[in-house]
Amino acid sequence: MRPEQRLPHTAAVDRPRIHLPDGKRLAVWPVVNVENWRIENPMPRQVLVAPTGAALQPDIANWAWHEYGMRVGFWRFLEAFERRGIRPTLSINGSVVPDYPRLAAAARDAGWEFMGHGWHQVPTHRIEDQPGMIRQTVETLAAFTGEPVVGWLGPGLTETLETADHLAAAGIGYIADWVVDDLPARLKTSSGPVLTMPYSVELNDIPTIMIQHHPAREFLDRTMAQADRLIAEAASAGPLGGAKVMGFAIHPYIMGVPHRMAVIEALLDALMARPEVVFMQGRAIRDWYLASGDPT
Repeated sequence: MRPEQRLPHTAAVDRPRIHLPDGKRLAVWPVVNVENWRIENPMPRQVLVAPTGAALQPDIANWAWHEYGMRVGFWRFLEAFERRGIRPTLSINGSVVPDYPRLAAAARDAGWEFMGHGWHQVPTHRIEDQPGMIRQTVETLAAFTGEPVVGWLGPGLTETLETADHLAAAGIGYIADWVVDDLPARLKTSSGPVLTMPYSVELNDIPTIMIQHHPAREFLDRTMAQADRLIAEAASAGPLGGAKVMGFAIHPYIMGVPHRMAVIEALLDALMARPEVVFMQGRAIRDWYLASGDPT
């Protein structure tokens, strides 16, 4: 199916007003992305362009840039979230479990939700056997955590026109690639509806820091500006009133470095200071939304 067939257009002003528990206005969904960059593949992203502009493999420099995040940056994230009692969602390549077991176990033991993110960090379009890759990822993560995998984010938010059907057939309940609204919505698949989830392509350190080249402070300012606006709309009596969801995404090799880490800590503290905010994992947002009565 084409996207507009899976997800019929619905104007935000036509959606019913729904409410979060305890008078909260905004569900904040923090997503930490951990990925397995295989040295035999082209690197998913580069911080250093190749000398003379010629693509080189193996790309040791950019592999090592990412590896710093797995060795060091992740542990800064873990400490920051644990100290504040926040349990984020972990967007994780399935192969992180066998290749980085210390990291995967720490996230599991801290109560983070595991969201499927492909097997390796390879665009979905390059996978010949999508159902097999999805099944391998979901089964590996479920066996490791002891819980079913409810959510999925494609590597680089990549999908083909058939991917949603494969994900639904594997038991996935929400997909974060469809960044179309400030609330979840129902996505048609051959195995029945699944939910879209308000992930973010702008409250995301890859575009903000690595593509747009903003100072780290921009991530804090942009995310809080969005939170303030959504909280105000949620509290209003107008057609955009009612609870909202805001996701933001961070990567250990970008925001987990020493010169940016204080920005993430400041962001978490600023959001915690807002009484209208509740931090939620993706599976909890899905359960809340399905119980809300919104048929969208």
